[in-house]
Amino acid sequence: MLEGLLTEQPNPASAGIDAKSTIEILRIINEEDHKVATAVAAEIPRIAQAVDAIVEALQQGGRLFYIGAGTSGRLGVLDASECAPTFGVSAETVQGIIAGGERALSASTEASEDDPGAGAADLRARGFAARDVLCGIAASGRTPYVLGAVAAARELGALTIGISCTPDSELARRVDISIAPLTGPEVVAGSTRLKAGTATKLVLNMLTTAAFIRRGYVFGNLMVNVQPRNSKLIDRACRIVAAAVPVAREQAERLLEAAGLDVRVAVVMGRTGLSRPAAAGLLERAGGRVSAALAAYVAGNRDTPHLAGESSLQ
Repeated sequence: MLEGLLTEQPNPASAGIDAKSTIEILRIINEEDHKVATAVAAEIPRIAQAVDAIVEALQQGGRLFYIGAGTSGRLGVLDASECAPTFGVSAETVQGIIAGGERALSASTEASEDDPGAGAADLRARGFAARDVLCGIAASGRTPYVLGAVAAARELGALTIGISCTPDSELARRVDISIAPLTGPEVVAGSTRLKAGTATKLVLNMLTTAAFIRRGYVFGNLMVNVQPRNSKLIDRACRIVAAAVPVAREQAERLLEAAGLDVRVAVVMGRTGLSRPAAAGLLERAGGRVSAALAAYVAGNRDTPHLAGESSLQ
């Protein structure tokens, strides 16, 4: 059953690792980790397909859900929880569901992964709908909890994505888009928190980062939708405004304050000289995209010369 899975095979590169020195153990692990990025790179066409589908769903008011058990579930919850502070989106926009609930984030409750009905029930309990996207995560590609959730999502007509690290897995056959970085046998046979877990984290990073870049929450390579809710994030917001306008730190601080701590508004104010209400209105008409707002300002400036005269610090 499990013995045939790629992730369960003994790894010749780590044979006898228990008799190695600390340095030798670490070198073996590191050499195996080097294979992860290559495995993920091979899946970029499928990852891109998934990103485009996620963007389309978000544009239609849908949400992205991750679901998994054990390491896979924890990684999904981690990526989901980072989206709100990084991109300034609602915590409802990207959600992570783990078999066993919150207790499973810090304590092993892997027995719950064997219940497909629980996966379906947990998904429905979040109000999952046809316009949402489900990403099932299972290194083995066979976790019943995840497969049950995928079946429930497909019954609703929702788009489904699967992330696994075994070829032609059951999960891959049941989803609309299969992403399967083949990282090979683990240094410790079957311990998919190692290369498979690393590959999964890289894929999740790509899915949400690329999707929110496409949604306009990044300007250049700056996270202009960050929410400055503590001293660290206020400092980061000031540095982002200073780099994006660009202006000196003191001017960036004044712009950010005048913009009501809204980084995007501060950037548009600084780049155009518009007042806060005018910059906010320009952004709203541009769907919140800084680059689109600035392009619209440049294109329309000849027809609305009075806008250029409004002070950004009024």
